Amino acid sequence: MKTLERDVVIIGAGPSGLSAARKLKAAGLSVAVLEARDRVGGRTWTDTIDGAMLEIGGQWVSPDQTALIALIEELGLETFERYRSGESVYIAPDGTRSTYTGEIFPVNAETEKEMLRLIELLDGLAAETDPAAPWNHPRARELDTISFHHWLREQSADEEACNNIGLFVAGGMLTKPAHAFSALQALLMAASAGSFSNLVDEDFILDRRVSGGMQQVSERMAADLGDDVVLSAPVRFLRWPGEDGTAHHGVTAVADNVTVHARRAVMAVPPNLYSRVSFDPPLPRRQHQMHQHQSLGLVIKVHAVYSTPFWREAGLSGTCFGAGELVQEIYDNTNHEDPRGTLVGFISDEKADRMFELSAEDRRKAVLASLAAFLGDEALTPEVYYESDWGSEEWTRGAYAASYDLGGLHRYGPDQLKPVGPIYWSSSDLAAEGYQHVDGAVRMGQLTAERILVSDPGKG
Repeated sequence: MKTLERDVVIIGAGPSGLSAARKLKAAGLSVAVLEARDRVGGRTWTDTIDGAMLEIGGQWVSPDQTALIALIEELGLETFERYRSGESVYIAPDGTRSTYTGEIFPVNAETEKEMLRLIELLDGLAAETDPAAPWNHPRARELDTISFHHWLREQSADEEACNNIGLFVAGGMLTKPAHAFSALQALLMAASAGSFSNLVDEDFILDRRVSGGMQQVSERMAADLGDDVVLSAPVRFLRWPGEDGTAHHGVTAVADNVTVHARRAVMAVPPNLYSRVSFDPPLPRRQHQMHQHQSLGLVIKVHAVYSTPFWREAGLSGTCFGAGELVQEIYDNTNHEDPRGTLVGFISDEKADRMFELSAEDRRKAVLASLAAFLGDEALTPEVYYESDWGSEEWTRGAYAASYDLGGLHRYGPDQLKPVGPIYWSSSDLAAEGYQHVDGAVRMGQLTAERILVSDPGKG
């Protein structure tokens, strides 16, 4: 086992950890990034499956994600627009299929009125919510102790409107049932994107993709860091002060194949993985409690690749919604300049539970039947079919990111970024702007690096 001496050791080589490392190294500090997987990228992962390049993890860039956009440009990467020409498809609660254009689903006049009223109400509350401190909202406790499901129904008796609005946060973002998280958590999600209206507008939130895949952002940062990134090195122990008791060894990280002595440590992994590391001394009681109230959601990201994007020939955009359907949302995910057509669909929370009770073949049939309900029988026969299941991935165990249970955000949120001794916390799960997105991971990495530099002005 080799031993390294560094100013900062960073656990996790995703966009957050690598952004922190890059900024710290540019300021003159020495770093070591320890990654449990045999690749960098964290919850971004681009792979080739049966000859098709698929974005297995996070992939989209929206116009407000300025930190990510700046980094993409700095790294010399290019982006392209998501295909969105043509009509979208909506399946109503009674199974009626219809096509439409614009942002609002083709519902009856009363339901449309209720949806617009709920969006306006949520926009107003989101405007009052600081994404960096949602717990400071004057009604924070009230909003954090009622589920988003029940809050919506306090505002409206229109069940279709409530389910449709709930979809944008529950299935679409937090990947948990709307009864499992609070109205305040939903407001954080909206405020982090600029407004609830932005979450509703898929042309905004799912605007562009990186040509060649989002994982390249991490790969290029890691290439700049060179040997300072160590793969296949899950950290088992984090000890402070150092075993020799000197001020220099503020923390010791012990991984499978390397030990790093450093002045500071950054835990750049989602909160549900903190417990995979044994801390000595143990973390404070407050930290233990907080981490038990944070969890990732569950989603199956389905990829289906066809010889051609057949839906375009029918005048369809490939964008589909149906809050009551197995696959609740579908998008055209065709790669840049690829003659084949790729659809990506999402099955969240309790519906994903039911799918995992089936055999792989039965699950595939059910999923493709759901795609076909939106786009026709041609969707039944893809050339490539793949399911991204981050819930069973050893070093993630969920998707897309962590959120609090009822009452947890206002109770513990103020402490989630407080360092413990020399240990700092950094991930998209803890971000303000860009919460749960790659942009938030980049912002958190850069912010964490700045905090370390400010705390130790004698270095760098």
